[in-house]
Amino acid sequence: MYAPATPRKRAAVVAAIAAAALLGVGVAGVAAATRGGGGDQAGVWVHPTKSPQPRAEATEETADEEQSISLSATGDIVMGNAPGSLPSNGGKGFFDGVKKDLAADLVMGNLEEPLTDDTGRSKCGPESTGCHQFRAPPGYAKHLKDAGFELLNQANNHGNDYGADGYENTQRALEKYGLQHTGAVDQITVADVEGIKVAVVGFSSYPWNNSLIDIADGKKLVAKAAGQADLVVVQVHMGAEGSGKTRVKPGTEMFLGENRGDPIKFAHSMIDAGADLIVGHGPHVLRAMEFYKGRLIAYSLGNFAGGGGTLSRNGPLGLGAVLKVELTADGTWVDGELVSTAMNSAGKPVTDPDGDSLDMVSGLSKQDFPRTGAEFDDNGKINPPA
Repeated sequence: MYAPATPRKRAAVVAAIAAAALLGVGVAGVAAATRGGGGDQAGVWVHPTKSPQPRAEATEETADEEQSISLSATGDIVMGNAPGSLPSNGGKGFFDGVKKDLAADLVMGNLEEPLTDDTGRSKCGPESTGCHQFRAPPGYAKHLKDAGFELLNQANNHGNDYGADGYENTQRALEKYGLQHTGAVDQITVADVEGIKVAVVGFSSYPWNNSLIDIADGKKLVAKAAGQADLVVVQVHMGAEGSGKTRVKPGTEMFLGENRGDPIKFAHSMIDAGADLIVGHGPHVLRAMEFYKGRLIAYSLGNFAGGGGTLSRNGPLGLGAVLKVELTADGTWVDGELVSTAMNSAGKPVTDPDGDSLDMVSGLSKQDFPRTGAEFDDNGKINPPA
């Protein structure tokens, strides 16, 4: 089961370093040995923005250098659609069914709607049939806070549903409750997590966010973020939508005439530039996970919440997940877990004891990435490929 680093684990690292000092093994080799693998098949991969550390003596200070933190993340979150499709009781307790699953040192989510009053923007024309425009009242930011969320991504196709005013109103609503946000053009959000700086950058295919289409510019932004923090997390809304879009293949994905990016090329490029974790969403279904150069890529975490019937619950569209990972300050993989969730009849997220999401992601990872796919045990523990 997933758990943050324990004193016993840190003590083991110290002991390993002491043994390594006698044998002439570097600290990087100790990290690889104590976590049981996780690098690429070519051997130990040195992150482009992280310099190898000099050999260290076994001290308490060395133990602190090996400190790890836990991160959790979800897919699409829609709490309702004002004014007519909002949950009962004003949305209070909306996330109670998954609150324990979200717990981590840094809890992130993809906020798939503005939190704003009506700005007068009409995204959908009177004759439109396939257009969706979402918003929830600004006060719904409190529900996110109560659930344990700390940082929300706005880089998606609904973040600008009520225009620039609605986007900025959402930022203010989140900030009122002490929540951070990311996704605006050139925005690098840095969170101090247990003394480790984590930069989070949001991408989508839309002009109000950093572009996942312009990979060269994206790499520059991620490299800049890596210079400001110990760890870099990329939140990205990518890929075509729908119940039949569960597979990840090389090449550009299109949806309703829109370029939704080349998920594999984008994710690999951002890791090359300095990212330590890629959190994908957008297709409204779960997708595979793979390890690239020791870093985890979650290609889509599916639908997490769709209050008021805003998101379909049919088939795979009703499944979501909480991704939980533990990393050291230099991005070294320590541990991970996938928690299966589903939307109930009210569109609220609940833990799925049947583990359907786990089964789906595990199977897709084997199919789409037979050599690099993440491996899962029956409890959802995530391991790099053997």
